[in-house]
Amino acid sequence: MDVEPEVVRWIDRHARPLVPDTGASSQAPGPLAAVVGDARVVAVGVACRETRELSEAAHRVVRLLVEELGFRTVVLEGDDPARLGLDAYVATGAGGDPRAALAGARAFWRTEEVLAAIRWLREHNTRNPADPVRLAGSVGRVPAADRAALERSLAEDALGPRERAGDRVAYWGGLAHTAVTSPARTAGGHLRDRLGTGFVSLGLTFHHGAIPAHVPAPPPDFAEAALGAAGRDGCLLDLRPVAPPPAVRRWLDAPTSVRLIGPDYDPRAAADHRLSGGSLRGMFDAVLFTREVGPARPRRPRPRGQGPRDRRLQHLTGPPRSLPRLLHPREQGPLRGP
Repeated sequence: MDVEPEVVRWIDRHARPLVPDTGASSQAPGPLAAVVGDARVVAVGVACRETRELSEAAHRVVRLLVEELGFRTVVLEGDDPARLGLDAYVATGAGGDPRAALAGARAFWRTEEVLAAIRWLREHNTRNPADPVRLAGSVGRVPAADRAALERSLAEDALGPRERAGDRVAYWGGLAHTAVTSPARTAGGHLRDRLGTGFVSLGLTFHHGAIPAHVPAPPPDFAEAALGAAGRDGCLLDLRPVAPPPAVRRWLDAPTSVRLIGPDYDPRAAADHRLSGGSLRGMFDAVLFTREVGPARPRRPRPRGQGPRDRRLQHLTGPPRSLPRLLHPREQGPLRGP
């Protein structure tokens, strides 16, 4: 099935840079503000957690939600910031070094990109002590085999800060959970049921790249095939036009597939790693598309000799000797999808 030229032209005309050009009027809302509107919870769902570009794009979205749209809770899916001490670090600076705290996190949190986002949250709170941002987690406290209960639990975790403090919530997670699909209800589906238009689902996906395993160009029946044919990169596409051309309406409303790449990705069967179960604009309110991705950068351990205790002891022991780098074992846990 070839991509219809009218669809490619429409994408090219309507996709917008996430951050407007510097020449744009400062009074004009950016494309993200137009998509978010008055939503109370915005899901930022990535097609693969282990790419640098999608993680950095998610971080940019979260920053815009916090700085420009007043969101005051960031929910990171997949682990518990309180268990790791990261919520306290973001709130007060307690612990001093989020790099050390991340050593005990799930594998897809142990990246330089996630570290940068957590450090930015702390910097924001340092600059704005009277208007802080809170960091929370969404971990799905149920057996992994009970997928329906897992999705309900993830949705409740995302709703908790809004219900307790009235915050607008940015929910950064995996697209497998944040997309709105049927008949199987995802966390995104539960949030849509609960909040209606007060919930917005953003899908962050890509055309091709490496994670580091090779990810080829998508098959024609993937939504990313049309997005890639338009030649745009790093752009946000609102999927909710009122009266799109007939060919575009068919593309938006027909059953489709999008990328879904987790830890069990097999490049020999790349086309099998997909999310189906709905139309593109049924699953998402907007997509943020990146053309090519590379692997996320593993969190680098702090070099020996740079911590406070190391500095106190150096005059007794001499300079630290180099040690071989240790790799973390493969993580096991309930949230194995992107």
